[in-house]
Order: sequence, then structure tokens, then C-alpha cells
Amino acid sequence: MNLTFIRHGQGIHTLNPPDSLRIKNPSLTQKGIGQAKLLRRQFPLSKNDFIIISPTRRTLQTALIWSNDTQCRKIIDPRVSPRMFPQKTEGLTLPCDEIMEIEDIRNEFPIFALDEHLSTELWTNGINTMPDREFEVLGERFLGWCKQQSKGNVYIVSHDGTITSYRQLISNRLFTRDDFLDDGGWINVLY
Repeated sequence: MNLTFIRHGQGIHTLNPPDSLRIKNPSLTQKGIGQAKLLRRQFPLSKNDFIIISPTRRTLQTALIWSNDTQCRKIIDPRVSPRMFPQKTEGLTLPCDEIMEIEDIRNEFPIFALDEHLSTELWTNGINTMPDREFEVLGERFLGWCKQQSKGNVYIVSHDGTITSYRQLISNRLFTRDDFLDDGGWINVLY
């Protein structure tokens, strides 16, 4: 299966760190909106394509702008929510990386489906501080599920640490923060 991981467009939380990292549910900047629009040309979507989106405002905005007026499947899934990379056992989730409340997602992004069969804990805490071994088990199951869903291209709109964690899991190679994608960047991965 060919997966395309796409990092969300530039978010306002990246403009003035570390203070801006305290912004809860940050939106895209104007530059981020432009990056999302560029995805339309880079990856024209068809009805057979499948987009899996992290439950954060910036990823949802990226997917909404990119997939505007396309009838492909779009689902929000906390298994691609923000993930700290590298993982730190004492690490805490920053406000900018907290998952949006399901009710807020339904109100702001009603065109997307939610994968609600997943545990409440996953929808509340996501994968940000999940221990590596637990993430590996969850990640393998998620990737297997993606393979079952695939009729066309599978796109995952997510975050730098999450994408790098999945790349590491798939390739069985070690990555560093130097391997992070730029805002609006993408990478194809065979699984």
C-alpha cells in the first residue's frame, strides 16, 4: 500500500514559540492556507481516495481546503493525532497539541466523519505521550486498518512528530527531528 503523509499547513502556534505553543486549537496562518491550496494541484483527489485526518483544527482546516468539493472518503482519527518525537516519558501535551472536543469538531467540520468506535481515552489523550511500545502496537493495527480501507490513494494529514513516528515504525529505521517535514510538506511511504 502506498501512503502519503501530509503535514498540515503552517499554524499560528509556530509563529512566536515558546509562548505561541500555549495556544489551544491553533488555526492555520495565511501562509498555511496557501500551503493547503497548493495540495489541490499536487494531489488532485478522486472519489476512490481516502483521507485520514488528525483531530486538530490546523489539520482539519488543511484537509478541508485541500479536499473542497471532492467526494472522497474523509475520516478524523486520533491515531494520527499529535505525537511527541522523540518520545519523552516525562513529556506533557502542549495546549497546541491537544485534540479538539468531538462536539466542537462536529460543529466546525460537519462534512468529515469521525472514527468513533475507538476508545474514549484515545479520543481524549491521543497518542502524544503514549509509550513507544504501546504506540507500535496501535500503529501496526492502524496501518493494517488503512490497508483494508484502501481502494485508491490513502492520505494522512497529520503532524511532524506523528509522521516521523509512523515512518520509523514502517521502515524500522531510526529518525531524528531533522527528518521532520516542513509545513505543508509530504512524503510517500510504501507499507
